[in-house]
Order: sequence, then C-alpha cells, then structure tokens
Amino acid sequence: MLLLAGGGGLLSFNTGFAIWIAITMVVFIFLMAKFGVPPIMKALEEREHKIKESLESAEKAIARAEQISKDNEKALREAETKAQQIRKEAVEEAELIRTERINKAKEEAEQIIDQARTSIEQEKRQALTELRSEVAKLAVASASKILDSELDEKKNHKLVDNFISDLQKN
Repeated sequence: MLLLAGGGGLLSFNTGFAIWIAITMVVFIFLMAKFGVPPIMKALEEREHKIKESLESAEKAIARAEQISKDNEKALREAETKAQQIRKEAVEEAELIRTERINKAKEEAEQIIDQARTSIEQEKRQALTELRSEVAKLAVASASKILDSELDEKKNHKLVDNFISDLQKN
C-alpha cells in the first residue's frame, strides 16, 4: 500500500509531469521534422545516389574490362597467327637459301670438273705430242744409225711421222 500513497514510487502517476513530457515530445518531433529530418533525408538521398553512381560505374568498368579482355584475346590470336606466318616464311626462306646454295655448289663443282677435264685433255695432247716427238727422234736416231748412209735425216723424220700418223688412224 505504500506504493499507492503518493510518495513517488515506481507505479505512481503524476499528471503534470506527464503533460510536460508530452509537450516536450511534440516540440521535439516538430523540431526534428522541421530541422533534423530534411538534412538526414538529404544525406540519405545523396548516399543512395552515390551508391547508384558507383554501381553504374562498376558495371561500366566491368563491361569495359570485358571488352578489353576480348580485344586482348583477339590481339593475342592475331599475334599468334602472325608469329606462325613469320615462322613459316622463315622456314621457306631458309629452305630456298639452302636449295640455292646446293645448286650453286653443284654448278661450281661441275665447272671445276669441266676445267679439270679440259686441263687433263690439254695435258694429254701435250704429252702425246711430246711422246710423238720423242719417239720420232728415237726412231730417226736408231734408223739413222742403222741406215746411216742410205737415207738422210729429213726423209727419216718424214717416214717416222707418217708411221705414227698411220698408227693413230688404226
């Protein structure tokens, strides 16, 4: 019972105090609605706008990054294709150079062989000529010793030349 007796207990009700609380609350709500809520709402709207802009920016950046990625992939494929083409051309060029060098070496070898054949043929003719001359001299010398008085040297030389010529024809 003490609680109901008016001494400021927990369950006691003071009407004057309640009215002041209600008036203060209305004034607070009015002041908040007039001066506090608009800046808060404005700040929230600005924040929402910035978030939307950030999301749009992020979407644009993602789209741009995807486009750049596609462009990079395309450039990479083109570079690989070009590299393969360059490799192919280099191999073809190397093969062409190799073939040219082989052909040139064959031509030079054929020229050397032809020169050697020509040189051998000339040396052979020269050797035959020298051999004929030597044989003629020997034949004339031996014939002149045998037939010392019967024939002269010019006739002997002519006879031996005719004999050697006849041997070549056969």
